[in-house]
Amino acid sequence: MLVRYLYNLLLHLALPLIALRLLFRALRAADYAKRVPERFALCLPKTQPDGIWLHAVSLGESIAAAPLVQTLLERYPHLPITLTCMTPTGSARIRALFGERVQHCYLPYDLPWAARRFIGRLRPRLAILMETELWPNHIHQCARLNIPVVLANGRLSERSARGYARFARLTRPMLSELSWLAVQSQVEAERFVALGALPERVDVTGSIKFDVRPPEGIAERAQALRGDWQAQNRPLWIAASTHAGEDEIALAAHKTLLQKRPDALLILVPRHPERFASVHALCQQQGFSVKRRGAGEPVDESTQLLLGDTLGELLFLYALADLALVGGSLVPRGGHNLLEPAALGKPLLSGVYLFNFADIAAQLKQAGALQYVTDAETLAAALATLWDNPKQAQQMREAAQSVLIANQGALNRLLDGLHSLLKEP
Repeated sequence: MLVRYLYNLLLHLALPLIALRLLFRALRAADYAKRVPERFALCLPKTQPDGIWLHAVSLGESIAAAPLVQTLLERYPHLPITLTCMTPTGSARIRALFGERVQHCYLPYDLPWAARRFIGRLRPRLAILMETELWPNHIHQCARLNIPVVLANGRLSERSARGYARFARLTRPMLSELSWLAVQSQVEAERFVALGALPERVDVTGSIKFDVRPPEGIAERAQALRGDWQAQNRPLWIAASTHAGEDEIALAAHKTLLQKRPDALLILVPRHPERFASVHALCQQQGFSVKRRGAGEPVDESTQLLLGDTLGELLFLYALADLALVGGSLVPRGGHNLLEPAALGKPLLSGVYLFNFADIAAQLKQAGALQYVTDAETLAAALATLWDNPKQAQQMREAAQSVLIANQGALNRLLDGLHSLLKEP
């Protein structure tokens, strides 16, 4: 097909830029310099074929996929499960969650020869792509070998749909090669069909993020650590998955909060590890007494801020806090997963840029589980209000739980559909 030929030509012409981008990322985060050959389907780790392959591009998708992977391991213990991702943070999360129970490597770039080599080596019985991970060559190689490909927990914002529509001649045949699209909402189903997905292969199954299961004993472990810090009664909040521009807002809000509550403690968790050092420097420049979680520095009564500079520990850090601000939302990044802190019983605060989670945010807001803030002033005011009004905080916790319960079941619907496509001997 001419359009795929042009796409592949552009990918090959872009290889120098891809290499430069990888180098730039490696300079900011050393982990990007590791396992580079895997990104070109070279030096792939040994894997057992004939199993289930699931791709979750980064940290957020890896977390969302965790309940699905856990259930697949339980239901199909005789099949190898291979998880791929594209980022070091996603890789670290996969290793932390599943260890040696799954096969793992980076997904090679969508170059035709790399996709052919990867799919040929793995030969899965079923391929599962999480959320919006649509790669024409990988999908085409699966279709060529008669391997069913599923888009699981599919989501498509209006902005992303407009982007795909600009390349309709590539998008339409790619979507038509998908065996099943299990999407989060009716609006997203209509967007996928408008772009070329076959209507009879699109179903609204809901979001598996609602089926999140906090690890057993996490609340007790968090309470024990707060006891070690002698911080059981200190006001403790978390600003999680923050991006550049949001750290400054969180720090300004915390500075305001400290004027009223000098014993307040903030856990600040940047989204990307390459920013850990710069955010630590920013905290010091602004005069905070800061400790680094990654260095194992103990929190004491003089500590005003704990930098969450670790990987795979976000759920535990959420469990430590009384209130949670979820980042990616005070700047136009589209937001991050609100349901993890909700499942842990945390009143939720967020900015207004939530276009990646519009439906989930709307439900939480309508139920009274989520409060929007726009800047340091409104954030500090919201935190102070919730600590001054424990009844309001409790109502937000209960509202979040009701939203979670009302929407659960997507995981089972997805698993039923996957089972019907899985070709077992």
